[in-house]
Amino acid sequence: MELMGPNLEELFNFCGRKFSLKTVLMLTEQLITRIEFIHSKGLLYCDIKPENFTIGLDAKSGVIHAVEFTMCKRYKDEKTQQHILYKENKTLIGAALYSSINAHLGIRQTRRDDLEALGYMLIYFLKGKLPWKGLQASDKAEKCQKIMEKKMTIPIEYLCFGFPMEFATYFHYCRSLRFNDRPDYGLLKKMMRELMNKEGFKYDYLYDWTDPDPKAHLQDISITDHQGLKTSLEDNKLINLQEAKQELPFRLNLNLEDNFKAVNEGKQEIPEINS
Repeated sequence: MELMGPNLEELFNFCGRKFSLKTVLMLTEQLITRIEFIHSKGLLYCDIKPENFTIGLDAKSGVIHAVEFTMCKRYKDEKTQQHILYKENKTLIGAALYSSINAHLGIRQTRRDDLEALGYMLIYFLKGKLPWKGLQASDKAEKCQKIMEKKMTIPIEYLCFGFPMEFATYFHYCRSLRFNDRPDYGLLKKMMRELMNKEGFKYDYLYDWTDPDPKAHLQDISITDHQGLKTSLEDNKLINLQEAKQELPFRLNLNLEDNFKAVNEGKQEIPEINS
């Protein structure tokens, strides 16, 4: 068993609850690849959320890993390799915040649903929130219903407002897939890689939370390394790794003022959509 680093939700909080466009694009290519691999084994992930993806440690600190496979479902028969049949009135499984509209509607999940859910997670990383987060409800069923209604009424272009059109194209593609269609994962990755090039980004594995300088000014955070040592990193405390005689499990970039600016700085604010 391989020890993993922090999950994407922890890193998202660490980075001020927004990732830069560059970081999101680098994540996107890896995340699509992970989902494609899971699908290649005849499985659906069914639980896309930031907590279920972690970074590696040491030499693998730039690699994103999928963890927690308890929600996985088969979409192909193990023996015949036949695709499962279309069904309705299925119970929603996975995180409602990121679930596809079809999953909310009770339609049996298939490959398209994992990709649509991933799209919502990417928008969450870019915006810092989703329009249906925090909706008030009396119980879980009512909350899921409200989330579904919100997703169905918000146009894709509105959801992706302020970000490159490739994100809207991604959603249109996912929602156009039929129940048993095989997604063109290569097409989606190619689109995002071309956007990386168009924006002038380098695929260098330097995410918002990483920095080649091992010394950095740190916000209050606790990190557990691969030896189980818990190190408390306080505001404006300069960490000298040689003095500590410990290696952090990944390189951190904590110069928030310089590096963690809002996506598309200077552009029009994304309009709020009232409940």
